[in-house]
Amino acid sequence: MRLGVLDVGSNTVHLLVVDAHPGACPLPAHSVKEELRLAQLLDEDGAVGPAGVDRLIRVVRDAARAAEDKGVEALLPFATSAVRDARNADEVLERVHRETGVALRVLSGEDEAKLTFLAARRWFGWSAGRLLVLDIGGGSLEIAYGIDEEPDAAVSLPLGAGRLTGAWLPSDPPGPEEIRALRRHVRTEIARTVGEFTRLGSPDHVVATSKTFRQLARLAGAARSAEGLYVQRELTRDALEAWVPKLAAMTEQERAELPGVAEGRAGQLVAGALVAEAAMDLFGVERVEICPWALREGVILRRLDHLHPLDR
Repeated sequence: MRLGVLDVGSNTVHLLVVDAHPGACPLPAHSVKEELRLAQLLDEDGAVGPAGVDRLIRVVRDAARAAEDKGVEALLPFATSAVRDARNADEVLERVHRETGVALRVLSGEDEAKLTFLAARRWFGWSAGRLLVLDIGGGSLEIAYGIDEEPDAAVSLPLGAGRLTGAWLPSDPPGPEEIRALRRHVRTEIARTVGEFTRLGSPDHVVATSKTFRQLARLAGAARSAEGLYVQRELTRDALEAWVPKLAAMTEQERAELPGVAEGRAGQLVAGALVAEAAMDLFGVERVEICPWALREGVILRRLDHLHPLDR
Protein backbone atom coordinates (compact mmCIF):
# COMPACT_ATOMS: atom_id res chain seq x y z
CA MET A 1 0.00 0.00 0.00
CA ARG A 2 1.06 3.61 -0.43
CA LEU A 3 1.20 5.47 2.88
CA GLY A 4 1.75 9.14 3.57
CA VAL A 5 3.13 10.64 6.77
CA LEU A 6 2.41 14.30 7.41
CA ASP A 7 4.76 15.57 10.12
CA VAL A 8 3.91 19.00 11.53
CA GLY A 9 7.10 19.76 13.41
CA SER A 10 8.54 22.78 15.15
CA ASN A 11 10.62 23.75 12.09
CA THR A 12 8.99 22.16 9.05
CA VAL A 13 5.88 20.49 7.75
CA HIS A 14 7.08 17.37 5.94
CA LEU A 15 5.06 15.01 3.78
CA LEU A 16 6.75 11.64 3.21
CA VAL A 17 5.09 9.15 0.85
CA VAL A 18 6.26 5.53 0.93
CA ASP A 19 5.34 2.24 -0.69
CA ALA A 20 5.11 -0.32 2.08
CA HIS A 21 3.63 -3.55 3.32
CA PRO A 22 4.10 -5.55 6.53
CA GLY A 23 7.49 -7.22 6.72
CA ALA A 24 9.09 -5.06 4.03
CA CYS A 25 11.31 -1.99 4.14
CA PRO A 26 9.25 1.15 3.36
CA LEU A 27 10.44 2.59 0.05
CA PRO A 28 10.32 6.41 -0.27
CA ALA A 29 8.24 7.50 -3.25
CA HIS A 30 7.85 11.24 -2.69
CA SER A 31 8.95 13.84 -0.17
CA VAL A 32 8.10 17.50 0.16
CA LYS A 33 8.70 19.88 3.03
CA GLU A 34 8.11 23.51 3.82
CA GLU A 35 9.84 25.61 6.43
CA LEU A 36 7.11 26.88 8.72
CA ARG A 37 9.09 27.66 11.92
CA LEU A 38 5.94 27.10 13.95
CA ALA A 39 7.84 27.28 17.24
CA GLN A 40 8.84 30.83 16.36
CA LEU A 41 5.27 31.87 15.56
CA LEU A 42 4.11 31.63 19.17
CA ASP A 43 3.13 34.91 20.83
CA GLU A 44 4.19 36.05 24.30
CA ASP A 45 1.44 33.94 25.87
CA GLY A 46 2.62 30.79 24.09
CA ALA A 47 -0.24 30.69 21.59
CA VAL A 48 -0.02 30.31 17.81
CA GLY A 49 -1.18 33.64 16.43
CA PRO A 50 -3.76 34.05 13.63
CA ALA A 51 -1.08 34.50 10.95
CA GLY A 52 0.66 31.32 12.10
CA VAL A 53 -2.57 29.32 12.06
CA ASP A 54 -3.38 30.61 8.57
CA ARG A 55 0.06 29.54 7.32
CA LEU A 56 -0.28 26.14 8.96
CA ILE A 57 -3.67 25.59 7.35
CA ARG A 58 -2.32 26.51 3.92
CA VAL A 59 0.68 24.17 4.24
CA VAL A 60 -1.41 21.25 5.57
CA ARG A 61 -3.98 21.73 2.81
CA ASP A 62 -1.25 21.72 0.14
CA ALA A 63 0.33 18.61 1.65
CA ALA A 64 -3.01 16.78 1.75
CA ARG A 65 -3.59 17.59 -1.92
CA ALA A 66 -0.08 16.39 -2.79
CA ALA A 67 -0.73 13.13 -0.95
CA GLU A 68 -3.95 12.67 -2.91
CA ASP A 69 -2.15 13.41 -6.19
CA LYS A 70 0.46 10.76 -5.36
CA GLY A 71 -2.18 8.10 -4.76
CA VAL A 72 -1.78 7.82 -1.00
CA GLU A 73 -4.13 5.20 0.40
CA ALA A 74 -3.81 6.28 4.03
CA LEU A 75 -2.46 9.56 5.39
CA LEU A 76 -0.95 9.51 8.89
CA PRO A 77 -0.90 13.14 10.09
CA PHE A 78 0.70 14.11 13.38
CA ALA A 79 2.08 17.13 15.23
CA THR A 80 4.91 17.38 17.72
CA SER A 81 6.12 19.84 20.36
CA ALA A 82 5.26 23.18 18.74
CA VAL A 83 1.54 22.33 18.58
CA ARG A 84 1.65 20.19 21.72
CA ASP A 85 3.01 23.07 23.80
CA ALA A 86 0.90 25.84 22.28
CA ARG A 87 -1.55 27.39 24.72
CA ASN A 88 -4.30 27.30 22.08
CA ALA A 89 -3.48 23.82 20.74
CA ASP A 90 -7.08 22.60 20.80
CA GLU A 91 -8.27 25.65 18.88
CA VAL A 92 -5.49 25.25 16.29
CA LEU A 93 -6.24 21.55 15.79
CA GLU A 94 -9.98 22.17 15.44
CA ARG A 95 -9.43 24.89 12.83
CA VAL A 96 -6.98 22.79 10.84
CA HIS A 97 -9.43 19.88 10.83
CA ARG A 98 -12.39 22.05 9.90
CA GLU A 99 -10.65 23.85 7.04
CA THR A 100 -8.49 21.05 5.61
CA GLY A 101 -10.20 17.83 6.64
CA VAL A 102 -6.91 16.66 8.21
CA ALA A 103 -7.16 15.54 11.85
CA LEU A 104 -3.69 16.00 13.31
CA ARG A 105 -2.76 13.58 16.08
CA VAL A 106 -0.63 15.28 18.72
CA LEU A 107 2.16 12.99 19.83
CA SER A 108 3.40 13.21 23.40
CA GLY A 109 7.13 13.62 23.94
CA GLU A 110 7.31 10.05 25.21
CA ASP A 111 5.52 8.84 22.06
CA GLU A 112 8.09 10.67 19.94
CA ALA A 113 10.94 9.01 21.80
CA LYS A 114 9.38 5.55 21.55
CA LEU A 115 8.58 5.78 17.84
CA THR A 116 12.03 7.13 17.00
CA PHE A 117 13.54 4.30 19.02
CA LEU A 118 11.45 1.77 17.07
CA ALA A 119 12.76 3.18 13.78
CA ALA A 120 16.37 2.98 14.98
CA ARG A 121 15.89 -0.56 16.26
CA ARG A 122 14.47 -1.74 12.94
CA TRP A 123 17.27 -0.01 11.02
CA PHE A 124 20.13 -1.47 13.04
CA GLY A 125 18.48 -4.77 14.02
CA TRP A 126 18.83 -7.00 17.06
CA SER A 127 22.59 -7.37 16.65
CA ALA A 128 22.99 -3.75 17.80
CA GLY A 129 22.16 -4.90 21.33
CA ARG A 130 21.21 -2.26 23.88
CA LEU A 131 20.49 0.97 22.02
CA LEU A 132 20.72 4.53 23.28
CA VAL A 133 18.94 6.86 20.84
CA LEU A 134 19.30 10.66 20.83
CA ASP A 135 17.08 12.91 18.72
CA ILE A 136 17.24 16.72 18.63
CA GLY A 137 14.20 18.36 17.09
CA GLY A 138 13.16 21.97 16.78
CA GLY A 139 11.21 21.94 20.03
CA SER A 140 12.49 19.02 22.08
CA LEU A 141 15.24 16.49 22.75
CA GLU A 142 14.19 12.84 22.90
CA ILE A 143 16.28 10.16 24.62
CA ALA A 144 15.41 6.45 24.63
CA TYR A 145 17.22 3.30 25.73
CA GLY A 146 16.46 -0.41 25.54
CA ILE A 147 17.16 -3.86 24.21
CA ASP A 148 13.74 -4.54 22.67
CA GLU A 149 11.58 -2.60 20.21
CA GLU A 150 9.87 -0.85 23.12
CA PRO A 151 12.46 1.18 25.07
CA ASP A 152 13.03 0.55 28.77
CA ALA A 153 13.35 4.31 29.35
CA ALA A 154 12.17 7.22 27.20
CA VAL A 155 12.08 10.93 27.98
CA SER A 156 11.43 14.17 26.15
CA LEU A 157 13.05 17.43 27.27
CA PRO A 158 12.22 20.98 26.08
CA LEU A 159 15.67 21.34 24.55
CA GLY A 160 14.92 21.64 20.85
CA ALA A 161 17.34 23.69 18.75
CA GLY A 162 14.69 26.15 17.57
CA ARG A 163 13.13 26.63 20.99
CA LEU A 164 16.50 27.29 22.65
CA THR A 165 17.71 29.64 19.93
CA GLY A 166 14.66 31.86 20.26
CA ALA A 167 14.79 31.93 24.05
CA TRP A 168 18.53 32.04 24.77
CA LEU A 169 20.53 33.23 21.73
CA PRO A 170 19.10 36.54 20.48
CA SER A 171 22.42 37.87 19.14
CA ASP A 172 24.08 37.04 15.83
CA PRO A 173 26.64 35.76 16.53
CA PRO A 174 25.71 34.90 20.12
CA GLY A 175 27.80 36.49 22.85
CA PRO A 176 29.95 34.50 25.28
CA GLU A 177 27.53 35.11 28.16
CA GLU A 178 24.61 33.85 26.08
CA ILE A 179 26.53 30.71 25.19
CA ARG A 180 27.58 30.13 28.79
CA ALA A 181 24.04 30.59 30.12
CA LEU A 182 22.54 28.24 27.53
CA ARG A 183 25.25 25.65 28.08
CA ARG A 184 24.54 25.68 31.82
CA HIS A 185 20.78 25.39 31.27
CA VAL A 186 21.09 22.51 28.80
CA ARG A 187 23.45 20.52 30.99
CA THR A 188 21.30 21.00 34.07
CA GLU A 189 18.21 19.71 32.26
CA ILE A 190 19.93 16.67 30.76
CA ALA A 191 21.79 15.80 33.98
CA ARG A 192 18.45 15.35 35.78
CA THR A 193 17.62 12.41 33.52
CA VAL A 194 20.98 10.66 33.22
CA GLY A 195 20.50 8.43 36.26
CA GLU A 196 17.26 7.03 34.84
CA PHE A 197 19.28 5.61 31.96
CA THR A 198 22.65 4.74 33.49
CA ARG A 199 21.04 2.47 36.08
CA LEU A 200 19.98 0.26 33.15
CA GLY A 201 23.58 -0.40 32.11
CA SER A 202 25.90 0.80 29.37
CA PRO A 203 24.53 0.79 25.81
CA ASP A 204 26.10 -1.41 23.17
CA HIS A 205 25.36 1.09 20.41
CA VAL A 206 24.57 4.81 20.52
CA VAL A 207 22.50 6.24 17.70
CA ALA A 208 21.60 9.82 16.78
CA THR A 209 18.84 10.96 14.47
CA SER A 210 17.57 14.34 13.24
CA LYS A 211 18.73 17.10 10.92
CA THR A 212 20.87 18.66 13.65
CA PHE A 213 22.98 15.55 14.17
CA ARG A 214 23.26 14.92 10.42
CA GLN A 215 24.54 18.45 9.85
CA LEU A 216 27.06 18.20 12.68
CA ALA A 217 28.28 14.85 11.39
CA ARG A 218 28.70 16.30 7.90
CA LEU A 219 30.79 19.16 9.31
CA ALA A 220 32.95 16.58 11.06
CA GLY A 221 33.63 14.79 7.78
CA ALA A 222 30.74 12.33 7.33
CA ALA A 223 29.58 11.43 3.83
CA ARG A 224 27.19 13.71 1.97
CA SER A 225 23.51 12.78 1.82
CA ALA A 226 23.90 12.31 -1.94
CA GLU A 227 26.01 9.21 -1.26
CA GLY A 228 22.94 7.36 -0.05
CA LEU A 229 21.26 5.99 3.06
CA TYR A 230 23.50 2.97 3.50
CA VAL A 231 26.81 4.77 3.97
CA GLN A 232 27.87 4.65 7.61
CA ARG A 233 28.05 8.11 9.18
CA GLU A 234 29.42 8.92 12.61
CA LEU A 235 30.00 11.91 14.85
CA THR A 236 32.69 11.79 17.53
CA ARG A 237 32.60 13.86 20.70
CA ASP A 238 36.12 15.16 20.02
CA ALA A 239 35.09 16.49 16.60
CA LEU A 240 31.91 18.02 18.01
CA GLU A 241 33.77 19.74 20.84
CA ALA A 242 36.17 21.23 18.30
CA TRP A 243 33.30 22.60 16.20
CA VAL A 244 31.17 24.15 18.97
CA PRO A 245 33.35 27.25 19.56
CA LYS A 246 33.83 27.70 15.81
CA LEU A 247 30.09 27.67 15.19
CA ALA A 248 29.44 30.02 18.11
CA ALA A 249 31.87 32.56 16.66
CA MET A 250 30.17 32.58 13.24
CA THR A 251 27.19 34.59 12.06
CA GLU A 252 24.12 32.76 10.82
CA GLN A 253 25.07 33.58 7.24
CA GLU A 254 28.57 32.18 7.72
CA ARG A 255 27.15 28.96 9.13
CA ALA A 256 24.78 28.67 6.18
CA GLU A 257 27.80 28.55 3.85
CA LEU A 258 29.28 25.49 5.59
CA PRO A 259 29.01 22.10 3.82
CA GLY A 260 25.84 20.24 4.68
CA VAL A 261 24.21 23.09 6.61
CA ALA A 262 20.75 24.04 5.39
CA GLU A 263 20.17 27.79 5.22
CA GLY A 264 16.92 27.47 7.17
CA ARG A 265 18.65 25.64 10.02
CA ALA A 266 21.87 27.66 10.25
CA GLY A 267 20.47 29.93 12.92
CA GLN A 268 19.68 26.98 15.19
CA LEU A 269 22.92 25.08 14.75
CA VAL A 270 24.77 26.54 17.74
CA ALA A 271 21.99 25.60 20.16
CA GLY A 272 21.71 22.16 18.57
CA ALA A 273 25.47 21.64 18.86
CA LEU A 274 25.40 22.59 22.55
CA VAL A 275 22.63 20.06 23.19
CA ALA A 276 24.45 17.33 21.24
CA GLU A 277 27.71 18.05 23.05
CA ALA A 278 26.03 18.02 26.47
CA ALA A 279 24.16 14.77 25.79
CA MET A 280 27.26 12.95 24.56
CA ASP A 281 29.36 14.25 27.45
CA LEU A 282 26.87 13.57 30.27
CA PHE A 283 26.05 10.09 28.96
CA GLY A 284 29.75 9.31 28.47
CA VAL A 285 29.38 8.77 24.73
CA GLU A 286 32.49 9.02 22.56
CA ARG A 287 30.76 8.54 19.21
CA VAL A 288 27.27 8.22 17.76
CA GLU A 289 26.20 6.58 14.52
CA ILE A 290 23.73 8.56 12.44
CA CYS A 291 20.49 6.70 11.72
CA PRO A 292 18.65 7.75 8.54
CA TRP A 293 15.33 6.63 9.99
CA ALA A 294 13.59 8.58 12.72
CA LEU A 295 10.10 9.60 13.87
CA ARG A 296 8.32 9.52 10.51
CA GLU A 297 9.58 6.02 9.76
CA GLY A 298 8.61 4.97 13.27
CA VAL A 299 5.03 6.11 12.64
CA ILE A 300 4.94 4.12 9.39
CA LEU A 301 6.39 0.99 10.98
CA ARG A 302 3.93 1.13 13.87
CA ARG A 303 1.03 1.44 11.42
CA LEU A 304 2.28 -1.54 9.41
CA ASP A 305 2.64 -3.57 12.60
CA HIS A 306 -1.03 -3.03 13.36
CA LEU A 307 -2.27 -4.14 9.95
CA HIS A 308 -4.01 -7.51 9.96
CA PRO A 309 -2.95 -9.91 7.18
CA LEU A 310 -6.46 -9.72 5.74
CA ASP A 311 -6.02 -5.98 5.33
CA ARG A 312 -3.05 -6.33 2.99
